[in-house]
Amino acid sequence: MADTEQVPKELQKVVVLSPQPRVFNVYGKELSEKFQLLKAWESPMPTDQFLATHASSVQAMLTSGLTPVPADVLSLLPSLKVIVTTSAGLNHIDLPECRRRGISIVNTGTIYSADVADVAVGLLIDVLRKITASDRYVRGGLWPIQGDYPLGSKLGGKRVGIVGLGNIGIEVAKRLEAFGCIISYNSRKKKPSVSFPFFPDVCELATNCDILVICCALTDQTRHMINKEVLLALGEEGVIVNIGRGAVIDEKELVRCLVEGKIGGAGLDVFENEPNVPKELLAMDNVVLTPHRSVFTDEVFLNLYELIVGNFEAFFSGKPLPSPIVLDE
Repeated sequence: MADTEQVPKELQKVVVLSPQPRVFNVYGKELSEKFQLLKAWESPMPTDQFLATHASSVQAMLTSGLTPVPADVLSLLPSLKVIVTTSAGLNHIDLPECRRRGISIVNTGTIYSADVADVAVGLLIDVLRKITASDRYVRGGLWPIQGDYPLGSKLGGKRVGIVGLGNIGIEVAKRLEAFGCIISYNSRKKKPSVSFPFFPDVCELATNCDILVICCALTDQTRHMINKEVLLALGEEGVIVNIGRGAVIDEKELVRCLVEGKIGGAGLDVFENEPNVPKELLAMDNVVLTPHRSVFTDEVFLNLYELIVGNFEAFFSGKPLPSPIVLDE
């Protein structure tokens, strides 16, 4: 890491808009010892007034994917030079404004990819083999009374469509190939380096798959991209797994299709109105639910802490950032 001994801590100011960066739960003390964290949510002042108070001195921001950083917030911080976000996605940040202002952005890159892919495959196996549901069956004492639990379905040989073949999508594909699945994908554009069949239309992808795994970011273009038409194309035996963002799926249509048996099951780590989950999903044995935790492991938090510290130390020392994002025009 860069040497910042010559830079007094009081000059290494990092504004944090909300307590949502969960790395605070594990490494909050260490971060506070290294940098002067200006925690907006702890101030009795309104956020805009708090930011205006520190406007001339704050050059760095730490945020998360759950905290919007729109143009009006950026306008209150004219000295801001770098934003480190603890998310892989950037849809919560006004990128055109950052580009115009020359603000550097650092995200998590591939830090989360392997762990999220593990959870995606875990959710899929759970839905197909009914692991969580049969666990409840055993714990509820029903096995001796009602006999064998209904059969599940094997993963090998299934046609899996991956929506969003980025870092996480590629990791999911690697794992599912090892299980003998047949992979195809939908993405913003075809990837020349990838041999999997490409479907430019997500509905066509669903028609040709048994399973859809949602790995894409949430944007204006992807919001509710998985709609009624796509779900019906997936079919009554189809399974959908979402480890992207909840609003990529039209949740009301998903619930309706599950209730009516129009699709076969779902494994969901993300939801449209977190932490609220539609009550209909709670009673379904063909649905597996996790509380948006796919990215979090002990190892990830250590890697995340090192990324935050490494980039802020480099910035405050006047050295190049180790992992900046290139903002395309």
